[in-house]
Amino acid sequence: MAQSKHGGRKLGQSNKMTALVVDDNMINRTIHHRLLDNLGIENEVVSNGKEAVDIHYSGKMFDLVLMDMDMPIMNGIEATKKLREMGIRSVIAGVSSRAMEEEIQEFMEAGLDDYQEKPLTMPKLVSIIHKING
Repeated sequence: MAQSKHGGRKLGQSNKMTALVVDDNMINRTIHHRLLDNLGIENEVVSNGKEAVDIHYSGKMFDLVLMDMDMPIMNGIEATKKLREMGIRSVIAGVSSRAMEEEIQEFMEAGLDDYQEKPLTMPKLVSIIHKING
């Protein structure tokens, strides 16, 4: 199978990557949604961890989940643990403005594949995507 490059080119129909953006901040959701769109990655957005868990319960699957840490109702740590308990094998990348080492460590231990500090930029997103296509 040919490897895809993600330098802004759209992925082929059969290879269409999908992502879920989980963030309570509308501006961050919009930025992450647009970055993914620019890479040709189909994506949906939800505003908290419970919605992320619920959308997976409904049968939807994603290649990538961009997970904020601090959200109402269910935070990113709880949501990541729950998704992993459900057997979700998507790449889950924590994206947060929190820089305290203990919090980042707790987030990673919940089942993250990667952690990036906000703001999420195109180089950071491409770095996460390389973990999927490895």
